[in-house]
Amino acid sequence: MKDQNSNSRRSFLGKIALGSAVGGFSGIVSPALGSSLKENKVSMHEADEWFKKIKGTHRVVYDGSTPHDGFAIIWNWVFYLTNNQTDSPDSDITAMTVLRHSGIGFALEDRLWSKYKLGEFLGVNDPATGKPSLRNPYYDPKPGDFPMPQIQGIKGLQERGAMFCVCGLAIQVNSGGIAGKMNLNPEEVTKDMMSGVLPGIQVVPSGVWALGRAQEHGCAYVFAGG
Repeated sequence: MKDQNSNSRRSFLGKIALGSAVGGFSGIVSPALGSSLKENKVSMHEADEWFKKIKGTHRVVYDGSTPHDGFAIIWNWVFYLTNNQTDSPDSDITAMTVLRHSGIGFALEDRLWSKYKLGEFLGVNDPATGKPSLRNPYYDPKPGDFPMPQIQGIKGLQERGAMFCVCGLAIQVNSGGIAGKMNLNPEEVTKDMMSGVLPGIQVVPSGVWALGRAQEHGCAYVFAGG
């Protein structure tokens, strides 16, 4: 697992380095990112405003840098569960998960998982079949997707006040990797990915930007990437 994660990080950074060498940082941050955000009525200033929703005495941010069997979502649920058990209501709690690097798939709708074979590309197997997943198993999970049936997915946790965001830069970089593998236009793949971010999940400039903002708003940092 450690070697796999190291290879994943090297691959991601390699794509950034290649883009920088070819055309500076703008070589990887193409106009597609800006135009797709505009089409979805999302701006980076709105991302800053989104962080003002953080509330309560108990605040935590989970760094979901890899899929890691959905633990960035499981631990979000555990934070609510155990704070409830110690007499804190949901209204006094904020658990945030930042989906970045190869963890971005959990922010995307099933259509994209099937179209771009995200399970294979990101290393996520379907809990029901054991094969590369063609769906997002942890947004609105089916029985058996999580190790315990009471664990809530992203959709259910959002209803309790949990916050989820996704790294725009990682979507851009991974879209380029997918486009290269499938011989597609990277800008079109990026636009498609941005259009398929699930409801209530905030697109942010980068995951590390979001982790910094969350800590500035009083959230304790927990690494959940495996």
